Amino acid sequence: MSQTTSPLGIIFDWDGVIIDSSQQHEESWERLAEEEGKVLPSDHFTVGFGRKNEWIIPTLLKWTEDTDEIHQLSLRKEALYREVVMEKGLVALPGVAEFLQRLKAAGIPSCVGSSTHRANIDTIMGVLGFEGLFGGNVTAEDVSQGKPDPEVFLKAATKTGCSPQHCIVFEDAMAGIEAARAGGMKVVGVSTTHPANELTMTDRVVHRLDELEIDDLRNLID
Repeated sequence: MSQTTSPLGIIFDWDGVIIDSSQQHEESWERLAEEEGKVLPSDHFTVGFGRKNEWIIPTLLKWTEDTDEIHQLSLRKEALYREVVMEKGLVALPGVAEFLQRLKAAGIPSCVGSSTHRANIDTIMGVLGFEGLFGGNVTAEDVSQGKPDPEVFLKAATKTGCSPQHCIVFEDAMAGIEAARAGGMKVVGVSTTHPANELTMTDRVVHRLDELEIDDLRNLID
């Protein structure tokens, strides 16, 4: 195997890149709305996809502007999500396990950078048996600004030990792609949430992560 010729770090968004739990997330919002006697706009899930609950609840849903209430609603929504996951199960997207093993064998550092809550990721890591395949994770609790702000990816880059310009972000959501661009990183769009022809702000588009070999990643940086 050839040696790495330049620093290279890989950063993964979580939902829509490693897993697809959109149905579970949507159901958790529906359960929360029912519990709270609230109304969900018909397009809420599409518009809010990839954003933090702390933006969705007051800005998109307009349920409340009280900080404490937003926090409690956010925590409850994520607890309901984990309940749905445990009830209905979850699998990694096709090609993900193979790609992660490829990175590990090549010694390329990786990190998760996601608006998802840490407890969700920890739960799903255990369900999938993915412990040890990532060098770390940056989650909703670690940032003050959600995507499209680049904070989550800049912190993830630090965990890989690579500068932002030597990092490649894998993203499926528009807000995340914007965030990676704002952070000065290369972006691979994953066509799970949006069709490939809509992922125009990316350097490469894939349907499955394992379409890319290690040399493809290095070429994106070089």
